[in-house]
Amino acid sequence: MAPIRIAIVGVGKIARDQHLPAIAANPAYELVATVSRHDPELSVPWFADLDELLASGVAVDAVALCTPPQVRYGLAVKALQHKIHVFLEKPPGATLAEVESLRTIADEAGVTLFASWHSRYAAGVEPAKAWLAARTIRDVKIIWREDVRVWHPGQAWIWQAGGLGVFDPGINALSIATHILPRPFFLTEATLEVPSNCQAPIAADLRFTDSAGTPIHMDLDFRQTGPQSWDIIVETDGGTLKLAKGGSVLTLPEGVREDEDREYPELYARFAALVAEGQSDVDIAPLRHVADAFLRGHMRAVEPFIE
Repeated sequence: MAPIRIAIVGVGKIARDQHLPAIAANPAYELVATVSRHDPELSVPWFADLDELLASGVAVDAVALCTPPQVRYGLAVKALQHKIHVFLEKPPGATLAEVESLRTIADEAGVTLFASWHSRYAAGVEPAKAWLAARTIRDVKIIWREDVRVWHPGQAWIWQAGGLGVFDPGINALSIATHILPRPFFLTEATLEVPSNCQAPIAADLRFTDSAGTPIHMDLDFRQTGPQSWDIIVETDGGTLKLAKGGSVLTLPEGVREDEDREYPELYARFAALVAEGQSDVDIAPLRHVADAFLRGHMRAVEPFIE
């Protein structure tokens, strides 16, 4: 098959760090254009907005939308209506209804829509899921603490409505938990700490349970200094499972497994397979949990955030 002619829309940190290398390393793709507010100075045509690209005559089969989530819906609609396959960086949209609408539009257009959850492709996630499937789960702790100044410098959109705040990384933990835990779970209580000069939380404490009454506690904080924590710890009748470093390191009673980072290469392999099969993959479970937290959570004002 001919390579998928793909354009990246939004050439920021995540595109440069992950999307561009993954595309370059996969022969299933050919990068044919970029869309960004500023010329990214790459060896392909650059356009200031998606309309310019669509009117240019450059042949495009797919786009990867790496913009902030607040503007992603309109861009995705334009692409889908032009019969262009769409790869959505996480979170797939600013609201659940937006993503449901995009799924309908993609189905009607007969093209692929992929809501990507890169953390599900971390090396330890699938082995963790398989190990937990044969065990009784007694307790789950999710600790996702990082320094926003290090990982999201200058990203003002993350503090605006629809930017999710600390749930921008926290949704990665939820994407793993919804994949590896054998039963669906639901929110019972939440406290969200929102700086007085922001519209999104800087920290959150959430408690979930499932149909078996399993306690699940989630601790999110953007103010972490020193060692960063991206850990999921599951107590079972067969011992303790720990996923660390965002899912790349798996510790089981029988030992530790750590493999190289393959998240984005695996995402792009999945996207190519979906395009070839004429299928979509749009799981909204992680985003639904975030929406529930905003709906049910107690908002507590804290001191202003100054980057």
